Amino acid sequence: MNGRLLVRSAADLLEELNAVDESTRIEAKRATELGKSVMQTVIAFANEPGLDGGYLLLGADWSINEKGDTVYWAAGLPDPDKLQRDLATQCASMLNVALRPEMQVETVGGQSVLVVYVPEADVTHKPVYLKATGLPRGAYRRIGSSDQHCVDEDLWVLRGESQPSHGPDASLVPEARLEDFDPAAIAAYRRDRARINPQAEELAYGDEDMLEALGALRRIDGILQPTLAGMVLFGRPLALRRLLPMVRIDYIRVPGNEWVEDPENRFQSIDIRKPLLLALPQAEASIIDELPKGFRLPEGQLQSVQEPILPRKVIREALANAAMHRNYTLHSPSQIIRFSNRIEVRNVGYSLKEPAQLGEPGSRLRNPIIAAVLHDLHLAEAKGTGIRAMRRLATEAGLSSPEFHSDRRANEFKLTLFLHNLLTEDDHAWLRAFAGAGTNADDAKVLIYARETGAVDNSACRDFCGLDTLAASQVLRRLRDRGLLEKEGSGSRTYYVLSRPETTPWELPAQLPLNIDAESTQGAVPPYGDSRNPHMLESQSPPVQLVEIPALLRERIQAAGKKPRQTVVRELILALCSQRPCTAADLARLLGNRDPGELKRLHLKPLREAGQLILKYPETEKHPHQAYLTVREQSEDDPP
Repeated sequence: MNGRLLVRSAADLLEELNAVDESTRIEAKRATELGKSVMQTVIAFANEPGLDGGYLLLGADWSINEKGDTVYWAAGLPDPDKLQRDLATQCASMLNVALRPEMQVETVGGQSVLVVYVPEADVTHKPVYLKATGLPRGAYRRIGSSDQHCVDEDLWVLRGESQPSHGPDASLVPEARLEDFDPAAIAAYRRDRARINPQAEELAYGDEDMLEALGALRRIDGILQPTLAGMVLFGRPLALRRLLPMVRIDYIRVPGNEWVEDPENRFQSIDIRKPLLLALPQAEASIIDELPKGFRLPEGQLQSVQEPILPRKVIREALANAAMHRNYTLHSPSQIIRFSNRIEVRNVGYSLKEPAQLGEPGSRLRNPIIAAVLHDLHLAEAKGTGIRAMRRLATEAGLSSPEFHSDRRANEFKLTLFLHNLLTEDDHAWLRAFAGAGTNADDAKVLIYARETGAVDNSACRDFCGLDTLAASQVLRRLRDRGLLEKEGSGSRTYYVLSRPETTPWELPAQLPLNIDAESTQGAVPPYGDSRNPHMLESQSPPVQLVEIPALLRERIQAAGKKPRQTVVRELILALCSQRPCTAADLARLLGNRDPGELKRLHLKPLREAGQLILKYPETEKHPHQAYLTVREQSEDDPP
């Protein structure tokens, strides 16, 4: 210990844990003896940039109350002094760098607990990792309220480097040739660069020398070879199709506010497969052409001008952000999904910067070569200020602030741009009818957002209300306690949906599930949830519509028996989901009362990853009515 007093007491930590759905800087553990999870949290707190360390509360316990909240209390430790000595020894001997956490035994409610403060390690000592495991798996980061194994991309972030010396976009593309570069893209770079900086040094070079200077070509044994950045920025469309088939931008128009599969009303989609320097302007134009227009009178002018309600610079920065931070080593296109009330920009590659720090100065670039070119052409802000600019410009335009969602587990990033102010006259009328009086500005934003998108969580609330984690939790819980929101999930996966009238679990739905006949409903098991607990419905999902299962499929299900092989289960899932979208609960029931959670983990997730199943509501993965459907045969114009 360094002699500095602990900043917070055990009672204070318990109070915060009971006030929020999740905590980034506090981890409660029963920890009657040290285990791997304790050291993982210590490492994560020491490593995470900008977190300023974190607190371990050992000797706590918790349970879920009737409201769905996690309630924490002091449960006590059998020998807190020994636990303190053991932790100090492990921190000094098991890691590549000796850590000296501050520790203090306290008594809460007559029970002894151990408070441990782990300060953030100096950047020169990062990454901190378990010596026996090594890098990168022995290092951890604090992501939200969980400790995550590091991957290679994390290591240079922890070392404080603004970018790696050689990012993935500097890698060579096998079989790529100089002839695969598009002269139109090279000409576009020269034209736009000259407009911004006519004296730019690279403009005086020939094409090959200029491309090498930009990092689009690398000289290997005296021979110039295209890099990944070079192909992405300058590659011909046919070369991209041959070498990088998923490097494209899909612009998808969806009627309404939700992604709902409707065979009578097919999605409209534009596939943009061009070098990035030509694809970004086309994507920007496609978005702007369909945006509502507003009028303004420029200062000193007599004639008004028509401009899109969403500023061009916001759109341009959103597209550049996706292009710079996308993981091009994974085969999945970038998507722009145009709903009636918002635009979502999605790409593979989680944010290397913690979402709570987005908008703060400083950037973490996955593709430094691509980013440098976009900065030079003024397609993206420099030094990590683009997100701050998007927020400012949206606010000035009277729109809701953009929302950013990073999912490290799914390795995805989503940016949502809203196309109207959340509090229109229609919204006020709906609020009065739904919530009555006593609704403040933050409450109103949360309720409207939940109505528009289907669900709201702490992260989204922080984004559009400008609140911290604790304040956002208080708003969400207050609305839950008023009966306006219902809580789903727990911990870091907590989200809220608008309240709905409860369905009596013993009451049969008006339209019967797939495997129930009208004659067989006498004494039937409740179709959703656990019959022993009327509140444990499957997210209050609406019952599936009556669809007659083909006789052959019904026979296949019956012939599969109680313990079919994995391949048989997956074939049956695909067959059922080809009939209509099915929830995990539907499939679990149809396949012999299986466990929905196990079905998701063992079958639904792998089928999604293999591209054989898609979500009914891909824009809200935790949607309370989420269902699965098969991927139909698609043409070039269909969405992926």
